[in-house]
Amino acid sequence: MSNDNKKNINIELDENIAQGSYSNLVVVNHSPTEFVLDFINIMPGTPKAKVKSRIILTPEHTKKFLNALSDNLNKYEMNHGPVKEFKKEFIPLNFGPKGEA
Repeated sequence: MSNDNKKNINIELDENIAQGSYSNLVVVNHSPTEFVLDFINIMPGTPKAKVKSRIILTPEHTKKFLNALSDNLNKYEMNHGPVKEFKKEFIPLNFGPKGEA
């Protein structure tokens, strides 16, 4: 691609958005036309959790997002070593104290 075809995009990052939100769970759903990613922060010992952020993507942008995540994860692991993978059954959605005295 020649430099004539490249376009610069001026992206602004609001101070509140720049702080970010912590998420330790993402729920992914899809329809024929979109993917919906609900980012959630579950705290130990709490029976409920609210969606903190919802991102809606087209299938094409979902694929680009997945490729970007994969590329960045590979770069991260080259610098910091492999990320530990958990078995599916190891991550309970109702983790927290059992209420024993």
